[in-house]
Amino acid sequence: MLAVESKLSPVEDAARACAKPPSSWKQIVEPVEPFLDAVSLRLAQQVNAFDPALAPYAEYALTGNGKHLRPTLVALAANSLGKVNDSHVTVAAIIEMVHLATLVHDDVMDEAEIRRGKLTLAASWGNEIAVLFGDCLFAHALKLASSFPTTEICRAVATSTNTVCSGEILQTHNRRNFEKSRHDYLRVLEMKTAELFSLSCDMAAVLGNASTAHRATLRQFGLAFGTAYQIYDDCVDLFGTEVAAGKSLGTDLAKGKLTYPVLLGWERATPLERVRLEDSINDWQPGAFAFVNELLARYETLQPSVNLIEKYLDQARQSLRALPESDGRSGLFGVTDYLAGQTATLSQ
Repeated sequence: MLAVESKLSPVEDAARACAKPPSSWKQIVEPVEPFLDAVSLRLAQQVNAFDPALAPYAEYALTGNGKHLRPTLVALAANSLGKVNDSHVTVAAIIEMVHLATLVHDDVMDEAEIRRGKLTLAASWGNEIAVLFGDCLFAHALKLASSFPTTEICRAVATSTNTVCSGEILQTHNRRNFEKSRHDYLRVLEMKTAELFSLSCDMAAVLGNASTAHRATLRQFGLAFGTAYQIYDDCVDLFGTEVAAGKSLGTDLAKGKLTYPVLLGWERATPLERVRLEDSINDWQPGAFAFVNELLARYETLQPSVNLIEKYLDQARQSLRALPESDGRSGLFGVTDYLAGQTATLSQ
């Protein structure tokens, strides 16, 4: 991480520490809702850019109701350095399209039938269509990126897309691999999830003509925040509720994805418990989740996971302190505080 000095006074630091975290995601995005609406419209407009025969797939993929985390970061990062413009809307739509392409492919690999409360593209039209249309989304995102006057945008999007896909491949290689280290797990997280968060902040900086230092600062913020977010998401699958997870708990385990708490539990378990844990995940059966959950609780894996999330959030906040005071910077602080508040509920 880049060494940075706080630009907050001691009084401001204390006020932030005592402030109540945002109570809802809506509270976070309210100041940038017009921007997010413009991104949603830009994505919907892309449906007509595909062959008419592909319109049903494009409409399904591009008109969903996700949280638009990455576009939110584009808007807040842009606001932290100046004003948002139409180029920021386009780049946010591009990054979201790359993200949506990964979701289409994820649903194929995970054999998922439901995504955001509706049938997945794969469940509706089959795996072959889903894989090919995911490829179309990647290609179209790069086509849009090539429309910018500078090649820097397209090069950055292409590089990040390569990193994300490489991370997904590494994660697939490591399914049910108990020999992988927690360091390997974090490396995959940075590649497959945090990279697009970092790209969102970086492209906002590029389009805002930010200094090299501020660009590096925002990219580091995105990387740290994105890593914290994915660790939290992995923990929700084990320690959260189905409402918070948006799916049945233990879904990652059923697919052989070994997340931070599971790797930590395996390291702390006895040889016999390790064998049983491996057998449970290698041949997942109904009821196995109860055993895994009990083992993770016995070896107290939740709190170290929460501590790791907080560590990355602290790194993200430290990056922000290098930026000038602005509503955008306050919004980015709010994003970290919101995730910290959500993380705290895991221990309740």
